[in-house]
Amino acid sequence: MFEIEVVLSPALLHLAEVKNRNVVVIDILRATSTICTAIHEGAIAVRAVESIDEAIILKNHGYVIAGERNGHKIEGFDMGNSPFECMKGALTNKKLALTTTNGTKCITAAMTAGASNVIAGSFLNIDATCEWLKTDGRPVVVLCAGWKDKVNLEDSLYAGALAKKLLNNEPNALDCDSTHMVLDLYEKAASNIGEYLVKSSHYQRLSHLHHQEDMEYCLSENIFTTVVGQKNVEMLKIN
Repeated sequence: MFEIEVVLSPALLHLAEVKNRNVVVIDILRATSTICTAIHEGAIAVRAVESIDEAIILKNHGYVIAGERNGHKIEGFDMGNSPFECMKGALTNKKLALTTTNGTKCITAAMTAGASNVIAGSFLNIDATCEWLKTDGRPVVVLCAGWKDKVNLEDSLYAGALAKKLLNNEPNALDCDSTHMVLDLYEKAASNIGEYLVKSSHYQRLSHLHHQEDMEYCLSENIFTTVVGQKNVEMLKIN
């Protein structure tokens, strides 16, 4: 049976055993969904960076730069944080540098903590990601990006969905209360995740910024089978 630990906020990562484990970083709305889409759509690699200045330096090295702060596109950047901006050949055979409010710093943190692999989690490829993790066989840490170190609903729901698939509906041997919590949350919301998330703070935030189409897309399951993980400092297709 899989050993799965869910970390509900990046502020709690230091309490988790990360070294030599697979870490699935989740920022469903929208960073990890955008990363997975970019690679599926033909980007060579995505480099997650924490600061605006880091991204600007990478632009001088040939990267397309994308990012947001508080849901708004960063002024002067090529792209924001919408997965739709990655489509229609926009990133084919190009490298993308992405910086976001929450998700990209979690990718860096997981690597720094000694993870064996850092995987970008999204509903868009959840079954393929689950199968990759099962085949690899290492214990899994699921890191929710949340919102500025606060717990959020959308990342917790994905954590529950992933845990359910990995555990094959056999959670009784789990020794992690946060994993039990997200499993219960997912069971409650699974029939209509979009409707359940209407009350969430980030759903409301992105709705006010007119990102409804992005959210509907990011909650769609198994649109593609590309699995995205970090190699050295970049996120690449790994399956």
